[in-house]
Amino acid sequence: MRNCVRPAITAPQFWATQPSNMTAPATAFSPIVLVVDDDADLRTQMSGYLSQHGFTVAVAAGAVDMDRVLTRGPVNLIILDIMLPGEDGLSICRRLADENGPPVIMHSAMGDDIDRILGLELGADDYLPKPCNPRELLARVRAVLRRREDGRGEASRGRVYQFMGFTLDTGRRSLKSPDGVGILLTSGEFTLLCAFLEHPQRVLTRNQLLEMARGETADVYDRAIDVQISRLRRKLHSCVEGDVIQTYRGSGYMLEARVARL
Repeated sequence: MRNCVRPAITAPQFWATQPSNMTAPATAFSPIVLVVDDDADLRTQMSGYLSQHGFTVAVAAGAVDMDRVLTRGPVNLIILDIMLPGEDGLSICRRLADENGPPVIMHSAMGDDIDRILGLELGADDYLPKPCNPRELLARVRAVLRRREDGRGEASRGRVYQFMGFTLDTGRRSLKSPDGVGILLTSGEFTLLCAFLEHPQRVLTRNQLLEMARGETADVYDRAIDVQISRLRRKLHSCVEGDVIQTYRGSGYMLEARVARL
């Protein structure tokens, strides 16, 4: 990763001011969000705003603090800065994806497309530049959590799909290649694959995929969906000859394979 100098960030005035507590008060069934950022003021502002909207929020200044929070119990989502002291956010994102960790929203002042795409390639579920409107952050958090819950709902039905020699067991959230080798999927890739398997041999537009995989509040102009489809396609195409997911320019994407539901 290229050397970068952190730009000076002035917190937007529309953020609510909250006391700098480590964890916001929990409520029954309150999703737990972990904010990882070395900017103490921004951590306080984000945690205060999210806690006002029903979330339990823990904060961490870097990788060490984050790992310490994760050892105390699972969290539902991580908001992760890229430019962190010690282990940077991209490395953390890769590590969490490899460990099948919670979904991640990257949050960074590095607004270049290459940084955004790299974060998504490494397993992030979404990306927001700094500074961002808190309402947009809240919408993205809810959309990513909804997607994860939709994936769990799909998993709870215990469906098994077979296509081109692949086997997807939604109950176990496991994908096996034609050779029987397990293929690790992020939560976003899993939900996208379920959407394709529910609508095989049918062109799905980006907007349809966004609604299926990310919730109706997702930004339809967000290119994250293209990156996640590209990543899923590479994983599938590395195991079989020919194209599994085709791009129809100006229309959308289609799963070419015949699908059997067991």
